[in-house]
Amino acid sequence: MRTKFLVCLLLAVCLGMGRANAYSAQAYAVLDADTGVLLDGANETQQLPMASTTKIMTGLLAAESGALQKIVTVSGVSAGVEGSSMYLKQGEQLSLQDVLYGLMLCSGNDAAACIAENLGGQTAFVRRMNKRAQQLGLRNTHFDNPSGLDGKTHHTTAQELAQLTAAALKNPVFAQIVATQSYTSGTRTMVNHNKLLRMYPDAIGVKTGYTRTAGRCLVSAAKRNGRTVVAVTLHDGDDWNDHMHMLDAAFSSLREKRVGQAGDTAAPISVQSGTKQKIQAVYQEDLTTQLFDREQAEIQISHADFLYAPVQQGDICGSAKLLCNGAVLDETALICAQSVALDPAQEDTGLLEKFRHWWDAVRKREAVYENYRGLRAES
Repeated sequence: MRTKFLVCLLLAVCLGMGRANAYSAQAYAVLDADTGVLLDGANETQQLPMASTTKIMTGLLAAESGALQKIVTVSGVSAGVEGSSMYLKQGEQLSLQDVLYGLMLCSGNDAAACIAENLGGQTAFVRRMNKRAQQLGLRNTHFDNPSGLDGKTHHTTAQELAQLTAAALKNPVFAQIVATQSYTSGTRTMVNHNKLLRMYPDAIGVKTGYTRTAGRCLVSAAKRNGRTVVAVTLHDGDDWNDHMHMLDAAFSSLREKRVGQAGDTAAPISVQSGTKQKIQAVYQEDLTTQLFDREQAEIQISHADFLYAPVQQGDICGSAKLLCNGAVLDETALICAQSVALDPAQEDTGLLEKFRHWWDAVRKREAVYENYRGLRAES
């Protein structure tokens, strides 16, 4: 009995640890950047230090500032910051855009200090970092500085860091910079520390990080078949290999799903004053998407309450959207499948009906006929 109990206990422990030990990371998360759906993870909600992956937020705020063409003068404080550096010199003048490249490619702590100094000062900038985190719904993320040096309350989670990255990649300036392998300005050439840009064909960024406390931290993103995946590892001694395996595993689960075909019936619509009382609304084009494991799509069909005769075949009468977690993956118009002539006996609809027609046109009123129908990726 005792032996059986120990075997069961060991099995339970192994099963419990299996997910956490799938990779070398203390915590990791794999996220669909388009939908925000968590595709894989372990300890993904655990608060941990994140080292220089902090610069994703710093870089996003700089990219959003609208001041990248501003010429800044490097202060002695910025030039003297400890840690990784783009080697700014006191008194040097360069554009804030060049500093942003130094931040994201060289992981320059001096670049982070320079950005903060020129965008309101460090105290105000860190306040903005935390405010932006709140706006993005990152409740377990807090920044003490713009560079990622260890701090008592400087932490995030793997999942929230992935969510931050997904939001940052929607900024075209940020996305372009983190995907750049090398950048030259004047006599300075900067090479991106993110080796995955050279190791993984679909990689599009984004940031490395390391301190003794945080260990090796890495945020990567890759795009394949039009879909973007973000992977995050915190305190991971084998991060390059882990990320390639994570990204491969995510993309290998991608399955095409055809929800509606052009010409298929989407909904019936009533017709007023016509020779027919109803027509069929059909999809103008195919409605298709690709879904990862763990994802579920929903159709939202919208169309007018009713149509007034005459109705012409092919008239647009609504729309269909394919959604996943609120993100639109595909959409198409709905068109009338048949023509309906005006019935002369019903031509005079009366003042009340004419007023309703006018009011509907003013409000561009639509009714949701079929809100949601669950669809999962086929294995």
